[in-house]
Amino acid sequence: MAVVTKWPMFSLMSEKELSSVRQACVFGASANEVIYITHSDDVYAFGLNCSNCLGTGDSHSSILPKKLEFLSGRKMVSLSYGSGPHILLATQEGELFAWGHNGYGQLGNGTTNQGVAPVLVSANLLNRKVTEVACGSHHSMCLTDAGEVYAWGYNNCGQVGSGSTANQPTPRRVANCLQNKVVVSITCGQTSSLAVADNGEVYGWGYNGNGQLGLGNNGNQLTPCRLGGLHGLCVLQVASGYAHSLALTDEGLLYTWGANTYGQLGTGNKSNQLSPVQIMTEKERIVEVAACHSTHTSACKTQSGQVYMWGQCRGQSVVLPFLTHFSCTDDVFACFATPCVMWRLLSMEYEDFLTVAQSMKKEFDSPETADLKFCVEGKCIHVHKAVLKIRCEHFRAMFQSHWNEDMKDVIEIDQFTYPVYHAFLLFLYTDNVDLPPEDAIGLLDLATSYCENRLKRLCQHIIKSGIRVENAFSLLAAAVRYDAEVSPTPRYRT
Repeated sequence: MAVVTKWPMFSLMSEKELSSVRQACVFGASANEVIYITHSDDVYAFGLNCSNCLGTGDSHSSILPKKLEFLSGRKMVSLSYGSGPHILLATQEGELFAWGHNGYGQLGNGTTNQGVAPVLVSANLLNRKVTEVACGSHHSMCLTDAGEVYAWGYNNCGQVGSGSTANQPTPRRVANCLQNKVVVSITCGQTSSLAVADNGEVYGWGYNGNGQLGLGNNGNQLTPCRLGGLHGLCVLQVASGYAHSLALTDEGLLYTWGANTYGQLGTGNKSNQLSPVQIMTEKERIVEVAACHSTHTSACKTQSGQVYMWGQCRGQSVVLPFLTHFSCTDDVFACFATPCVMWRLLSMEYEDFLTVAQSMKKEFDSPETADLKFCVEGKCIHVHKAVLKIRCEHFRAMFQSHWNEDMKDVIEIDQFTYPVYHAFLLFLYTDNVDLPPEDAIGLLDLATSYCENRLKRLCQHIIKSGIRVENAFSLLAAAVRYDAEVSPTPRYRT
C-alpha cells in the first residue's frame, strides 16, 4: 500500500491528520504543494501556494492544512496539475473545477485571470459528464463519459488539437480523426497530448521535437494523428513524461518513445526514439506504467508485483529498467523523481485490495485453500485444480479423462525434481520463471512434455543467457541427463 509519509510534505502533519487521508496529490516545482481528500470527503490544501494553486481563496502559503469548503463533500474521481501550476479536478457527478495559474487560459473560463479558488468549468461542457482530467505545462484536457475529448489553454505547438496555434480560452472538443472514436484515456506531456481509443488505437498531437508523439518524425502535429508504430497492438494505458511517452498493451507489453536524455525510455542508451520501441521484452507481463510531465522518470509494475524504475533518478541517469524493493509505482516518484511529485491522484484504498495476479501468487502453495497437492521428492506443493485446468491443457485433459471424486487429491511425481516441478506450477500461477540455467533445462523438458510453448521459450532464453565458461560442463551434463530434445510421457501414481 502507498504511504503518503514518503513525501516530505506530509511530515508536517500529525498522526491523526495522516490517518484521515484517503486521496492525495503532491505537486509544484519543488514538490511543495499538497491537496488531499479525507475519508469524509473534505478537501484540504497546504504548501507554498504558487499562483494561488492551493485554491484557498488567497495567495498566502501555509504549513497547516486549510479546508476548501467549496469542494468538501464532493467525491473526487480525477485530479491533475500543470507546471504553472494550475489544477483540474473532476467529481463523481461529472463536474469539472479549475484554479491556479491562468496566463494562457488553461482554466477554461475565458479569461487569463488567476483562479484563487475552485471555479466550475462549464463553457461547452453543459450536459457533459467529465470522467478524467489531464494537464500539460499550460494546457488542459478532459474526457467525458461519452468518450469525447475537450482541450484548452496554451497552444503554441498545437497541443489543444484545434488545427491552429492560437490559444484556446475555453474547452473545445478535439475532433478531426477522433470525431467518431470513443476515447477511454488521456494524458499530457509538457506541450503534447495523447489519447487512447476503446479499440486500443493511440492518437497524439502537439509538440513533437523529441519524437514524443511517436509518429516517426519530429514535426509538430496540430490535430490528432494515429501512431502507426503501434498498429496491430491494443493499447490499454499511456503515460507521458516531460517529453517522452510509454504505452502498455493488453498483452502486457511495454513500448516507449520520445526524449531520452536521462535514459527515460529504458532502451539502454540515451538516443531519442521517434517511433515506439519495445522494452523489457524478457520480463514478465507488465500491468501498469507510470510517468508525469514534471519529471524525466519512468516506472512500471509487473504481474507479480515487481516495480521497476528508469530515467532520471535522484540526479542519476538510469538507462535500463532497475528492479526496486517498492510495492507500487507511486513510491518511485516519492523517493527518486526530481521533483518528488505524484504521477497521479494517489489513493490510500486501492492497494488494500490485491490484484488478480497478486491474489494468485499469494494462494500458490497455500494448504488452506488448495484442493490438490503434488508430492515431489518427498515434498508437497499445494495447488488448485481449477487453476491448473484453466491454465494448462494437459491438466484439463487429465482431470476430465480419469479424475473422479473417489480418488485421493494427491499426485506423486517421480520423473522431475522438486525445484523443476515447483517452478512449473508457479509459472501457471504467475507467468514468471526464476530458475538457474541447470534447472531450466529440466523445466524445458517438462514444458515440452506438457506442450507449454511459452514456458519453453522462457526456458530457452534462461539457458542461452545463462551459459558461462564456468558452468558450460554442468549445463552439458544437465542437458544429457534431461535430454531436452525428447518429450517423454509423464508418469503418475495417484
